[in-house]
Amino acid sequence: MTHPQPDDFLALPASGTGPGVLVLHAWWGLNETIKAVCTRLAEAGFVAFAPDLYHGQVAATIAEAEVLGGTVDANYWQAKTEVAAAVKFLHEQAAPSERRLAVIGFSLGAFFALALAAEDPERIGSVVLFYGTEGTMDSDFSASRADYLGHFAANDEYEPQSNVDMLAESLGRAGRPLTFHTYPDTGHWFCEPDVTQAYNPTAASLAWERTLAFLNRSSTQ
Repeated sequence: MTHPQPDDFLALPASGTGPGVLVLHAWWGLNETIKAVCTRLAEAGFVAFAPDLYHGQVAATIAEAEVLGGTVDANYWQAKTEVAAAVKFLHEQAAPSERRLAVIGFSLGAFFALALAAEDPERIGSVVLFYGTEGTMDSDFSASRADYLGHFAANDEYEPQSNVDMLAESLGRAGRPLTFHTYPDTGHWFCEPDVTQAYNPTAASLAWERTLAFLNRSSTQ
């Protein structure tokens, strides 16, 4: 599959070029929240690209998201192929082309972001995780060359602290630089304003500030 597809979202800075950031959506799909993230990144000088792993479908409820997320899980290798194609497209758009990309993964997207950094170390230089890990997997990140920033909720029924600890241990064994933040009084999706029952504007603002600082540092390396 080539990119962009009709339902993908590309946001360019005023200059038309800049460091590239791949944005991988949560199990809701490529909704307005993810598009807003790309737009904000473009306003900060980045070329932001979000591939649509659901091909036009967006979930409005947890039940719908479970179905769509399950479809991606069942077609895992197809989804990975689409993510790899998105990286290639973004790498061609970003400038300078030899600079490595950043990837931001929200929840479900974080799972793919982690795999991508380990499998494409030549292109991926930094990873930002929003309340997502690889679950109970104990993965090998020895091939990765990325730096990692993670934002996690203190009260998360989907990502228990044990998952976060396991991921930190795996990255530590690989010698990867990492900074993980846990936000008190938050749950899963605390950075997504359309998920009103979970959104925490104070924590979301702080996480965004930390993310931009991290991306700006990474883009100069």
